[in-house]
Amino acid sequence: MDTPASLRPNAYAAECPTRMVLDRIANKWAALVIGLLADGPMRFNQIRRAVQGLSQKALSQTLKGLERDGLVRRTAFATVPVTVEYALTPLGLTLATLVDGLRLWAEANIDAVQQAQRRYDADLGGDGGPGAKK
Repeated sequence: MDTPASLRPNAYAAECPTRMVLDRIANKWAALVIGLLADGPMRFNQIRRAVQGLSQKALSQTLKGLERDGLVRRTAFATVPVTVEYALTPLGLTLATLVDGLRLWAEANIDAVQQAQRRYDADLGGDGGPGAKK
């Protein structure tokens, strides 16, 4: 049986719960952590060292959110001290390729983006507003 159009997820609708998922994965830290974990499980401090500029608090919040959404699995090992490892779930793996594609696109196109930004900023000139010529 087909789902009526009015009940299907529609991220353009203000009340659609898919927006929460988009908010989570559009976060730069979440995207970088997901991309990093695509290579395999890692411990907390390994992730923090690999993602420069990521604070302990931001990483903790990011991992908790990703775990809550079913994208990351946290596994604690009975060692002294306790060892905790984070890994993508099967659902997280389905997202990792897409998210990492964004990173690859950004790395491949950063020069063009920065050139466009310089052109845009140069065209602003004084208080002329967007698109104003000097």
